[in-house]
Amino acid sequence: MHKLESFVRLANASLAYGVEDKEVLAIDDVSMTIREGEFIALVGPSGCGKSSLLKLVSGLHPALRGEVIVDGRQVTSPISICGMAFQNSTLLPWRSALDNVLLPLEIVEPYASSFRRRKGEYVERARGLLRSVGLAGFEDKYPWELSGGMQQRASLCRALIHEPRILLLDEPFGALDAFTREDLWAVLQSLWIEKRPTVILVTHDLREAAYLADTIYVSSPRPGRIVSRTEVEFARPRTLETTYAPEFIAKVHGLRERIAH
Repeated sequence: MHKLESFVRLANASLAYGVEDKEVLAIDDVSMTIREGEFIALVGPSGCGKSSLLKLVSGLHPALRGEVIVDGRQVTSPISICGMAFQNSTLLPWRSALDNVLLPLEIVEPYASSFRRRKGEYVERARGLLRSVGLAGFEDKYPWELSGGMQQRASLCRALIHEPRILLLDEPFGALDAFTREDLWAVLQSLWIEKRPTVILVTHDLREAAYLADTIYVSSPRPGRIVSRTEVEFARPRTLETTYAPEFIAKVHGLRERIAH
């Protein structure tokens, strides 16, 4: 399939929230173009509108000004080609890991209308995803029976089960310890290499951004504006050893300096 060079495009896009009849500008005049299959990371200080950009792309919040174009269409309402994962796994506590992963197929078309008829096929797809992230044997466990890292693995599977063309990740590993977080970097990289969705990762972790992304955007303090764009050219697959290389450390320091200024 031909990959689009301008799959996601923001053109002078701004977003504001209303607070007691007063408008608070979260993002101002943001422009960027993301290739289909590209993995980008968005970094910056707290409150700079990183998560708001995900709402713009997904259609969960309309732009105040400017345009948001995805797959050649202007985004004016929630789009169905997105998968999302958040800092908290948001797994439903009354559903098993397998049933949590299946949830998008029950509610997102074109899968929902054929879910009963094709449930066996979908269950096998879910089991395959869980197996790929190291959760074979845990399909029938409930979220409270899983560690935080296991819950996030299941959350990634749920975000990918309907084969979305865009994966939006809002600090998915931010609540985890360093060792678990680094393990999940490798898991996410493997999933991306296999599935090749377009990924927008919001993170505070500059090492995480440099490990995972093809391109890193730095946002200014609120209202968020893009102040720099950095390409990451380290060979894939990347490993933890990659993060100790002098050029990797220099890349991270460069990002930190851009945020500080």
